Amino acid sequence: MIPGFHGLDLVVILVIALLIFGPRKLPEMGSAIGKSIKEFRKGMNELTAPKEEKEEEEGDPKAARAAKLAAIEREIEARKAAANAAEAAQPEVKAEASAEKKLD
Repeated sequence: MIPGFHGLDLVVILVIALLIFGPRKLPEMGSAIGKSIKEFRKGMNELTAPKEEKEEEEGDPKAARAAKLAAIEREIEARKAAANAAEAAQPEVKAEASAEKKLD
């Protein structure tokens, strides 16, 4: 049961809805409400669980591993490039410091 509503309360609500909307329209409305609730739950599940995890669960396990490996390799290459750029910039700083010492 719905919290806060008792059996008699629900019967009264259903009778009022039947009188307002009629017997033909009531099943259509119930179906629409059910679909709306289903879509709402689906949307909430998508917000709580990232899409990437769902795709990996649904897809081929080997393909999922290959995708993870490729992502890790890209991250390693990006970090190596950043380290090489930082290392290349350091000799210039050292050269400038030694030039300043010679001038003094």
